[in-house]
Amino acid sequence: MANFPEIVHEPTQQGFAKQALAQGLIDSHGRAITDLRVSVTDRCNYKCVYCRTGQVGAQYDELTTEQYLRLIRNFVDLGIEKVRLTGGEPLLRRDLTEMVRELASWRTPLGQKLDIAITTNGHLLEDLAQPLKDAGLSRVTVSMDAVEQETFERVTRVPGSFPAVVQGIRAAQQAGLGPVKVNCVLLRGFNDDQIEGFGHLARREGLIVRFIEFMPLEEGRLWNLDMVVPVKEIVDRLSTVFPLKPLAPNAASETARRYGFTDGIGEIGIIAPVTQAFCGACSRIRLTSDGKIRTCLFSHREHDIYAQLRLGATDQDLRTFILSAVEKKEARHHIGEPGFLKPSRSMVHIGG
Repeated sequence: MANFPEIVHEPTQQGFAKQALAQGLIDSHGRAITDLRVSVTDRCNYKCVYCRTGQVGAQYDELTTEQYLRLIRNFVDLGIEKVRLTGGEPLLRRDLTEMVRELASWRTPLGQKLDIAITTNGHLLEDLAQPLKDAGLSRVTVSMDAVEQETFERVTRVPGSFPAVVQGIRAAQQAGLGPVKVNCVLLRGFNDDQIEGFGHLARREGLIVRFIEFMPLEEGRLWNLDMVVPVKEIVDRLSTVFPLKPLAPNAASETARRYGFTDGIGEIGIIAPVTQAFCGACSRIRLTSDGKIRTCLFSHREHDIYAQLRLGATDQDLRTFILSAVEKKEARHHIGEPGFLKPSRSMVHIGG
């Protein structure tokens, strides 16, 4: 087991970040930033068509676990309440369980436990679900883009991978990481014939299935608006499985529109950043695997906090840098508008 050095914080100078510490992280548009997505690697063992060109391997350097923890600790000290570990594929990091255990021992400035979650493709989850739960993981989300093996492998481009993901989901449920969320990125012409199957899966397995609109974040040039499957079509087709009703959001900043089957069995979420953007309630900020702060998935500017770390920044310096980055968070993205430009990084190199 890794032994992480104690994280020591310098005394806060008079007047430093008093407003942030009292109110949490607030951007210039008045939004509270409470969710931090941390990409712990941009390596991935899948080659999904909506993400990669087909090449496998890291493009950017990864930080050490001690460096990630120091940066995350400063975000938490400023009001972050939820930390989601992503990739690439986060389960490829050998010390991930120890990282979760350390995060689980922390408290927010208000004395609350951190909400710690992981988003994974599930391929390695069967053996890691129970150790991660024991370490203090709160929740897990598994990316699974089809309920049929042939379609799944056409999207992931990894033969023989489907059974491992199914076993990973079941292991997560058995470990008590439920209700497990299953994310499906829908692409017209690739896997949109799977919608009804996912409805049956949600009801049969007690999963929360979430459909995500295809976003222009792939390494290739596959995306176009015609490939996006809109909310109404998803709801109409799921209603043929069993009638649906809207559910109230769990929080104002929740990204998914929630639906439940009217008999109370099964839940569906639809995340529609393209056709029904939710930027006005965004509570998220991201840390890439090489230590860059991204204030939006579609940012064209990154804030290099790792460079500050290398230059010997104190914790006070790091918190000041974080506050400055958050203040510059964009009001919204501009997908589908004239002049829209994709970000320089694809999803795998930003963090899911």
